Amino acid sequence: MSQTGAGRTAESTAAARTAERFLLRLARGLHESGAPSHRIEEAMAILAPRLGVEGRFFSTPTSIFVSFGAEEESRTTLLRVEPSGVDLERMVRVDEVIAEVGEGRLGLAAATASLDAVATAPPRYGAALTIAAFALAAATVARFLGGGWHEVAVGALVGAQTGVFAILAARRRAAARVFEWIASFAAAAAAVGWAIVFSPLVPAMSAVAGLIVLLPGLTLTVALTELATRHLVSGTARLAGAGLTFLAIGFGLALGARLEPLVGAAAVASPVSPLPGWTEALALALTPCALTVLFRARPKDVFVIAFAGAVAYGTQRFAGGVAGPEIGMLVAAFAVGLVGNLHARFNHRPAAVAVVPSLILLVPGSLGVRSVAALVAKDVVPGIEALFTLVVLAAALAAGILLANFVVPPRRAL
Repeated sequence: MSQTGAGRTAESTAAARTAERFLLRLARGLHESGAPSHRIEEAMAILAPRLGVEGRFFSTPTSIFVSFGAEEESRTTLLRVEPSGVDLERMVRVDEVIAEVGEGRLGLAAATASLDAVATAPPRYGAALTIAAFALAAATVARFLGGGWHEVAVGALVGAQTGVFAILAARRRAAARVFEWIASFAAAAAAVGWAIVFSPLVPAMSAVAGLIVLLPGLTLTVALTELATRHLVSGTARLAGAGLTFLAIGFGLALGARLEPLVGAAAVASPVSPLPGWTEALALALTPCALTVLFRARPKDVFVIAFAGAVAYGTQRFAGGVAGPEIGMLVAAFAVGLVGNLHARFNHRPAAVAVVPSLILLVPGSLGVRSVAALVAKDVVPGIEALFTLVVLAAALAAGILLANFVVPPRRAL
């Protein structure tokens, strides 16, 4: 072989290695932004051929396998990752890198540096604002659940408490492993304690509202979506994780509920003074502000989050009232999916920016908690009924999202 040929071979090998390193870094970046497994694999499979790399990708909530080269001589790399929450701003920035690399406007070295900058960027929202978002989200959910002023106020206090626990747990891995157990029991106990001050009160309603951000209804929906798209390993793992979280929160709330006899008549079964109708519209208007912070979206994305949330809530209320809750969930998820995909098409942003926060207004996560709490209290039949209803509604949400992706593809990997 001539020196020129050897030089070209070495150059092409170096270029392939650079592309492979970038793809590995990209896979980790997508996972850390909270992208589901089927989206990660799709994005990687689309970009790899454009970089002249033959690769196969397999993603789960805790690991990513990447195989480069022809099948008979492939090299496989394992990336060990931890399940992470959704970070919409990071997802947008990673999506921008994918678009620029795919269009040839950004070199791989600069793209890798951009991904490193995204990974090391400090959080946009500080601890105080995050705690306030927890409180605001809990207050609005308490209103959506039909609570009165007492339930809304205590829901906000319990939500702020949960936010403090979340920030403290994020600093220690050992604390994060028992976070849901501790936070749920503390929420139930605090709600019972606040009943002495805000009497009469429905402690269970305020406790569930204060824990709404932790409820894995979104995880359950993503798991069913992955199972429906034949990503069986990832979907099963995510489904098991959602089930464990439901168990932790439901068990903690059931233990806290045993404290209610201590406050006597201060704890009641239903709100004494329901709020006027205009407060529901106010709650719907405030919710996007809290979700923007909790999902770490950019401030300017609050408008599309608000619009998609209004579409989700309005569609679910109308269709659910006409055809039942299952059809209402299906139609609402379909409408939200269309909004997200159109946003991706025309604004060149991930559809998740509009879809993920809106699903919080739809996913019936409180049903899972109530199911576990009922089973712990030995109310077997109501517990199983609530669990079955939860699965059916989550399946309807997943079907609506998949149908929207079929009717109006987003034309973007995320």
